[in-house]
Amino acid sequence: MIDVISAVTADPIAMREAYAETLLHLAEENPRVVDLEADLGASVSMNGFARCFPDRFFDMGIQEQNMVSTAAGMAAVGLIPFAHSFGSFITRRACDQIYLSAGYAKCPVKLVGSDPGVCGALNGGTHQSNEDIALMRSVPNIVIVEPADTVSLQWTLINAANDDRLFYIRLQRAENVRLYQDGKTFAFGRANLLRPGCDVTLMCLGSLMADETLKAAEMLRNEGIEARVLDMFTVKPLDTEAVLAAARETGAIVAVENHSIIGGLGSAVAETLAEAGAGVPFARIGIRDRVGEVGTSAELRTVMGMTSADIYAAAKNAISQKR
Repeated sequence: MIDVISAVTADPIAMREAYAETLLHLAEENPRVVDLEADLGASVSMNGFARCFPDRFFDMGIQEQNMVSTAAGMAAVGLIPFAHSFGSFITRRACDQIYLSAGYAKCPVKLVGSDPGVCGALNGGTHQSNEDIALMRSVPNIVIVEPADTVSLQWTLINAANDDRLFYIRLQRAENVRLYQDGKTFAFGRANLLRPGCDVTLMCLGSLMADETLKAAEMLRNEGIEARVLDMFTVKPLDTEAVLAAARETGAIVAVENHSIIGGLGSAVAETLAEAGAGVPFARIGIRDRVGEVGTSAELRTVMGMTSADIYAAAKNAISQKR
């Protein structure tokens, strides 16, 4: 069953607003929920949370390493800490603390990295987290999720709060589309079918690339090519069953992500295919081996080869290689 809306449109609620609203409701229901910010609470609309729960809102300043260690300590004594900063800062700057204080010590912190990849836009390459998934995938037993719209984001936050594992949640703050019907349920480690198809599978991650991928699928349909589109939702644990089913049933795969093609979704899918001996044509769409730069999100998608036209071309090439 495909619980998606009939037509993909811009979501009237920004992801940052859905994030703040959901955390506020969680805090109202559970006194153990706390929020930690690295001087970026306003960027994800957390001012309301701070007003309602001043004793459970901690602005740590621009010191992400201390924030993660503090969150780990809070988790160790039974609190449910959500710790947020830009994806580039919370992963690169605090990687050691995430690995040791949270991962090694088995402290179930909920890490939130906002504005991933080209969403960093005009903030430039220093603020673009093109490698955050690669860094976090190396942390044992972490769950890595990138919700594709506000419905899946709300479900993610509610269920992560009740899960005793370490989480890294990638949060696109704005420019998001609406994909899912209200009330849809999800599962960590399970992909979601956005569109059926038998000729090629397009595997996407996050709202930005889901939108581009669905546009590419429509371009392919205009040529009589039916593309299966999967919102992978969780990078770790990866839905390996969905990957191998796609290889068997469609015979060609394109992985699409707002991240470096090194170490992210594309790498995880390639590893799965290689280990299973599933020799099918495969392509990766994402940021190639380069640093970010200044530009709008749309401009950067063009520069990095991450548009619907790029996905369409990769799919056509993969299909041409099918035996």
